[in-house]
Amino acid sequence: MKNRSEIREAAMKVLYQIYILSASHLEYNIDALIKEQLEVENDFLNDLVYGCIKYEKEITDLANKYLENWSLERLNKVDQAIFRIGIYELVYTKTPCVVAINEAVELSKKYSDEKVTKMLNGVLDHIFHNEEFDHE
Repeated sequence: MKNRSEIREAAMKVLYQIYILSASHLEYNIDALIKEQLEVENDFLNDLVYGCIKYEKEITDLANKYLENWSLERLNKVDQAIFRIGIYELVYTKTPCVVAINEAVELSKKYSDEKVTKMLNGVLDHIFHNEEFDHE
């Protein structure tokens, strides 16, 4: 069984595939993409993927609010997925805020460059300190 960090990474890969397929106007099945990443049904993975899709506009708007002279759409699709997972977990789940931020930053360190990781950390920190939501 994969740990939560590995499941976040799987969610990032699923979202990345969705963004690529959508941009190419190709059909896809979200459940099939999830199953490619993790054979066993996993509620946490499903929640991350479907939550990021359900709240995509709100998450994007929130990211753009704190991205200075930048927008989420300008980032590559992997970085977009990491930002959205981090914001989704921070705002819409019961994951402790420090864990949500740290996990997104660690994922960014693995897949992005240092500038994007710093930008992500700053955005998540601003959301944590400036937005109203249920903090654990």
